[in-house]
Amino acid sequence: MIHALPFVIGTICVLTICYRFYGIFFVRKVLQADDGQVTPAHSMKDGRNFVPTRKWVNAGQHFAAIAAAGPLVGPVLAAQFGYLPGFLWLLIGACIGGAVHDTVVLFASMKYRGQSLSEVAKAELGPVAGWCTGIAMLFIITITMAGLSMVVVHALERNAWGTFAVLMTIPIAMAVGTYEKLTGRSKGATYFGVFAIIAAVFIGPYLQGTMLGDWLTVHERTVSLAIPAYAFFATALPVWLLLTPRGYLSSFMKIGVFGALIVGVVFINPVVQFPALTDFIHGGGPVIGGPVWPFISITIACGAISGFHAFIGSGTTPKLVDKWSDILPVAFGAMLAECVVGVMALIAATVLHPADYFAINASPAVFQALGMTVVDLPRLSQEIGMDLYGRTGGAVTLAVGMTEIFTKLPWFTHLASYFFQFVVMFEAVFILTAVDSGTRVARYLIQDLAGEVYKPFKRLDWMPGALGASLLACLLWGYLLNSGDINSVWTLFGVSNQLMASIGLMVGATIILRLAQKRIYMLTCLVPLAYLYVTVNYAGYWMISNVYLNPAAKGYNLFNAGISIIMLTLGVVIMVASLWRWKKLLRRAPSNTDAGSLLATATAS
Repeated sequence: MIHALPFVIGTICVLTICYRFYGIFFVRKVLQADDGQVTPAHSMKDGRNFVPTRKWVNAGQHFAAIAAAGPLVGPVLAAQFGYLPGFLWLLIGACIGGAVHDTVVLFASMKYRGQSLSEVAKAELGPVAGWCTGIAMLFIITITMAGLSMVVVHALERNAWGTFAVLMTIPIAMAVGTYEKLTGRSKGATYFGVFAIIAAVFIGPYLQGTMLGDWLTVHERTVSLAIPAYAFFATALPVWLLLTPRGYLSSFMKIGVFGALIVGVVFINPVVQFPALTDFIHGGGPVIGGPVWPFISITIACGAISGFHAFIGSGTTPKLVDKWSDILPVAFGAMLAECVVGVMALIAATVLHPADYFAINASPAVFQALGMTVVDLPRLSQEIGMDLYGRTGGAVTLAVGMTEIFTKLPWFTHLASYFFQFVVMFEAVFILTAVDSGTRVARYLIQDLAGEVYKPFKRLDWMPGALGASLLACLLWGYLLNSGDINSVWTLFGVSNQLMASIGLMVGATIILRLAQKRIYMLTCLVPLAYLYVTVNYAGYWMISNVYLNPAAKGYNLFNAGISIIMLTLGVVIMVASLWRWKKLLRRAPSNTDAGSLLATATAS
């Protein structure tokens, strides 16, 4: 019998050692971060997009932006294979791959005045690779926003309590942002914001049966239309008014909830009821159809390494970093914190009985074919006050698992419905914060690409371009959100997400080869890149041949097949360009070029 506490202790110890030694080595030795140089937040300060931000505020908003559905839902779905594959990949992937990827992408973008990864790729790898990167990023961010938003849709539909709590975070965040902008102080505003959000959660149950409660009990399609509409305003408004304060406040909620979960695990030390490996490691599972490799990496995604982080690391965050040394806690530290979130989500899923887990995550017909008998699910459904059977997608499973842990504490035995709804709200805010930042990044990408045709689009302060690009970004992923389902989009999101991480590591390896004192430092990017590139291409091939182009498969979809083929082809083009560039750089004598002059010399050599 295995308990959850050793997993928590082991995770914290491994990640602390990684941050203290590998993180400092990577930032100081490999990247040579120098606080004597001015960051883009200061050199291009405009009060709207480029805003010097305090280290921990920036780390909070960055963590809130990158930690979306991936570390919450991915490990829950990956529990199908047992607790061991997910746990090992979370730790290894985050330490060796994810933290390195996030830090080097942020560093590269800052060296290029906060420009997107496509612009960095264009300068480092050539115009063809740059254009391919830009197109791939636009494909991937569109799929990502749709995939993340689908989780929110299923959490908020016909849920007035959760909808009210999530809705109230918008005016609360705007009030906090306005107060800090006018006074320059954040302490009082932070206290107000945190307590206001908690109050909104406790007010929620009293809305049942009222006119407001009926108005907030909305259909799935209404939520699917409302989220892109909200994202448009969040993207067009200045970052200080909504994006940054909302991310900052939600980071308190995220850290608080998972901190409480850690405390709950310490006191309760629940039994992990899943085996180390299940019978589905060779494929054919009801949640994930493929084998444990490559799908453990594709499914978990953000908790270990995520290409989505490249959008944030080369989008909003590089425009906010106050000092170069801040990239250690902002990028490296935030990724390790997200790994903790992923491990806790895995624990929350695996403390459930396997039969209960599959009853939630599979349709009733599929679950019946498994021949399993539920154990605790009837009791849980009664205590929570909701039918939990067949609620696929992972979000409900996580809420049920966390509720099961919290309610084992003596004081909280009768609060199952409150905990469940709070966790649902927590998940929605978690994800919508990433939608805020992700859509803004999509806007930047569209402006970059359109700027090649009409120069004013490249100016982030040109309002017609900003509004037009924001609207187009929301329309693109809003269409996909309203025309797909969570099962068809999540695997597509996983493959595209890991492909984007591979591209980020290619660019990072090039930057390191150009600037590092020792060429061997390039291995910090090449080692995770080698694994990830093979994994994502095999997963893409498997999905195309076995699912998307297989008429007998449930996920048969020619559109998804076409998108997958295009993305994988773009990845091959970028890899060829990278190899060509590395060959040229390795042939020349080692350069002592000052990293601060990178932008001026990037295309000269």
